[in-house]
Amino acid sequence: MNKIKEKIQLKLKETTILFDEPLMNFTFTKTGGPADMLSFPKTKEEVRQIVLFCRENDIPWIVLGNASNLIVRDGGIRGMVIMLAEMNQVNVAGDKLTVDAGAKLIDTTYEALANDLAGFEFASGIPGSVGGAVFMNAGAYDGEIKDVFESVEILLPTGEFQLLTNEEMNFSYRHSALQNMKCIALQAVFALTKGDTQQIKRRMDELTELRQSKQPLEYPSCGSVFKRPEGHFTGKLIQDAGLQGLKWGGAQISEKHAGFIVNIDGATATDYVELIAHIQSVILEQFGVKLETEVRIIGEEK
Repeated sequence: MNKIKEKIQLKLKETTILFDEPLMNFTFTKTGGPADMLSFPKTKEEVRQIVLFCRENDIPWIVLGNASNLIVRDGGIRGMVIMLAEMNQVNVAGDKLTVDAGAKLIDTTYEALANDLAGFEFASGIPGSVGGAVFMNAGAYDGEIKDVFESVEILLPTGEFQLLTNEEMNFSYRHSALQNMKCIALQAVFALTKGDTQQIKRRMDELTELRQSKQPLEYPSCGSVFKRPEGHFTGKLIQDAGLQGLKWGGAQISEKHAGFIVNIDGATATDYVELIAHIQSVILEQFGVKLETEVRIIGEEK
């Protein structure tokens, strides 16, 4: 590791890199073990240099976005973790938004509002980054990223940049082509429509109030844990199984919304992972429904 640090100081001196950094300091669940190396590039060229450095030195790498819909296991992550939080510019030209992958989705929706652009209201309360939202085709309240998405610039492991259009992304429910590629989303373009400022704001306020009234935003969580199974509602299945409010270590199935698991008392990632597995087992046994996780679970066991 000392040799790697020396190389980093020579090759990646423009980029902030932390070593053996606990990821619980960054995840929305407030859980997760250490990253060997945690980098915060400010430009797409810095991202490219990090990826090439990892390739040259046989170091595995992974991108976390802003670590919202994510659980990092307690053993942490080996190699290089790339967080794009410092790449957060939002630019407006006509009815299009060009947005860095590290920008917060919520901030992007308010930038659209400030420019009288409609179509992004559905995302006004989603806490993730733009890159993460594109990666998983995030959605809420009858809207999805695919509805406003035009293109995304990605970085391939070879260090080459590539542009993918809406058609090439193969969007479906909580899925995009990026999930089957080893790449990094860098910047997305969204095509919106001119609208009435007051109507846009009214809709955003409605959805924000709805989210605050139904979701346990007062606790750390990873957001919605499971994908919606066809023909069912996850929260109702968990309620009907008598699981709502169940505590597992420091984690709990939210008493406010059964589709969320919250950190109420110093939960570990293991608490989360075990509780998720327990929910899946009970729902499968009682109702014959297989729950698939929407949250990403990555890293090593402690």
